[in-house]
Amino acid sequence: MIKTMLALIVVTKLISGSNCMHQEKAAAQKESTAAMQARNAERWQMVDQQIRARGVQDSAVLAAMERVPRHLFVPPGERHMAYDDHPLPIGYEQTISQPYIVAYMSAMLDLRPGDRVLEIGTGSGYQAAVLSLLVHEVYSIEIVEPLCREAAARLAALGYTKVQVRCGDGYAGWPEMAPFDAIMLTASPEVIPEPLVAQLARGGRMILPLGAEYQELVLITRDMAGNLTRKELIPVRFVPMTGAAEEKQAGNEGRIAPQP
Repeated sequence: MIKTMLALIVVTKLISGSNCMHQEKAAAQKESTAAMQARNAERWQMVDQQIRARGVQDSAVLAAMERVPRHLFVPPGERHMAYDDHPLPIGYEQTISQPYIVAYMSAMLDLRPGDRVLEIGTGSGYQAAVLSLLVHEVYSIEIVEPLCREAAARLAALGYTKVQVRCGDGYAGWPEMAPFDAIMLTASPEVIPEPLVAQLARGGRMILPLGAEYQELVLITRDMAGNLTRKELIPVRFVPMTGAAEEKQAGNEGRIAPQP
């Protein structure tokens, strides 16, 4: 009788402990779900107030900006500001661009689902993740090797399988994968890199910040006949493009006439 009672006590404790574990797990899941819902709300508010309200109307771009979890592309200490209306540091003297600029540059490239895109300046991988939801393939190059490795691992872990990341100087582009339907630079050279222009397909678009102290966002298009046009868009502030771009002197390259 005593043995039976002891056995019942042990079983009761095991059941009770199991229930507690399930309750704790459920509570953790509930907290995680609540946190995720809060982040989703922040992201939707970001798109509505910072992007759509400023005139970006490309529905695919807006949807991509609503989907990509920006807070997972910034350091933990910056995550409370992930959806704020400004750039954030990501280490190695680099930044993640302001959400509006990410959306604006993506929209100005007029991307199509079958496009192949080259990005110069992977950073944390956020812009590449957004692009990957809009196009067929993204090739991204990052000159800061630790940042490059971190971005590649992050993109893979988050399931952005359309993005290929290469560590190196983006000035020369990715010639073996050229031509590209669109090219985006997320660092500012003083002159337009000619190797990148050469890798732009007919009908292609390239967007980049251009300049040193004063920077402008510039859109370059190549028509089906191969002719190039250049259009200045808005003033911006990006980190400078390093590597070979630093060695080029203004006036030697980048002589693409502004669009009338």
